[in-house]
Amino acid sequence: MPEFRGTTICAVKKDGKTAIAGDGQVTMSESIIFKNSAVKVRRIYGGKVVLGFAGSVSDAFSLSEKFEGMLNKFSGNLMRSAVELAELWRNDKLPRRLEAMMIVADKDQLLIISGNGEVIEPDGGVCAIGSGGNYALAAARALLQETQYSADEIAYKALKIASEICVYTNDHITVEVV
Repeated sequence: MPEFRGTTICAVKKDGKTAIAGDGQVTMSESIIFKNSAVKVRRIYGGKVVLGFAGSVSDAFSLSEKFEGMLNKFSGNLMRSAVELAELWRNDKLPRRLEAMMIVADKDQLLIISGNGEVIEPDGGVCAIGSGGNYALAAARALLQETQYSADEIAYKALKIASEICVYTNDHITVEVV
């Protein structure tokens, strides 16, 4: 059975705002563009949290649903929700690892959450995941250091640059700011 993968997400925190950008490509197996206009960045928890996912599409949906459940359980506390979700893997309360990652942000924090139970607070307020993540990360860091662009402009431009390099990333870009 073919595997569907969502690809590149980039987040930038600057001047009190955090932008998360995601491309729209879903790839089937290793060589087929299955969809060009997927939306992999969305608002949750009454619009107070932005989430972007990459990896196996079904695992990404499962991971985001589990995180959203924790967010509701812990009254929107981003860090506590992420740590409690990670605890489920550490205590073997979840049956398997998920082949997906998420970037989540609220007005105060930016986190990377993996489907293996890892929670990482990125250095420098910039992070990226997915197959084009390294390209987007390098572009975002350079744009952050060398320009006066806003967080959403940097996230968008970083994804655009990644789309010109990575065959698993396209330029149908969604950006959400919190």
